Amino acid sequence: MSTPDEATVRRLVREAVERALGPAKPERPASAPAATPTPVSPKRVAIGCDHGGLELKEVLKRAIAEDLGWEVHDCGTHSTDAVDYPDFAAAVGREVASGRAARGIVIDSAGIGSTMAANKVAGVRCALCHDDTTVLNSREHNDANVLALGARIVHRGAATKMVRLFLQTPFAGGRHERRVKKIMALERS
Repeated sequence: MSTPDEATVRRLVREAVERALGPAKPERPASAPAATPTPVSPKRVAIGCDHGGLELKEVLKRAIAEDLGWEVHDCGTHSTDAVDYPDFAAAVGREVASGRAARGIVIDSAGIGSTMAANKVAGVRCALCHDDTTVLNSREHNDANVLALGARIVHRGAATKMVRLFLQTPFAGGRHERRVKKIMALERS
C-alpha cells in the first residue's frame, strides 16, 4: 500500500469536513471589500442541544435570560424527536467563532459528542464540565468559549450554577494566554 501525498491527504480531509459540516463558503475575490461584521452584544450566548438535552436547554435558556440578562440565540433542537448532536454543536460553534455570540453552550445526554463536534469548528474552545471547579478552570485558564454539559450527568440546579460561572468568569490571561495561543495554533498545523 502506498502512502498518499500531502495534496491527496488535504483533499480527503476537506471532503470529510464538507460531508460533516456542509460545503465551505466560497472565498471573496481579492478585490471585493470585506464585509463589516455586525456588532454583537457582548452578552449574547448561543445554545443548542440534541433531543437528550432539550429539557435542560429550556431550563438554562430561562435562567440565562431572566437571571443573568444575557440575550439567548437558540440553535435548536426544538423537540424530543431524535436528531444528530453534531448538527447543533456545529451551529453553536459557528455562532461563537463568527463573533455573533460571545459564548456558547452545547448539551446532549453525556456532553462528549457535542464537545467533540464543537471543537471541530475553528476558533472554538469547548470544555466539557461536570462541576464548578472544571467550569472555573475552563474559563480562567483555557478561555473556553463554549461550555458542554451532559443532561444525564449534571443535575439542572448544578447546571444552572455552572452556566452562571461560565458566563461571569473572566479569562485570567497572564501565563495562560501563551498556552491558549498554542492550543489555537494547533488548528493551523
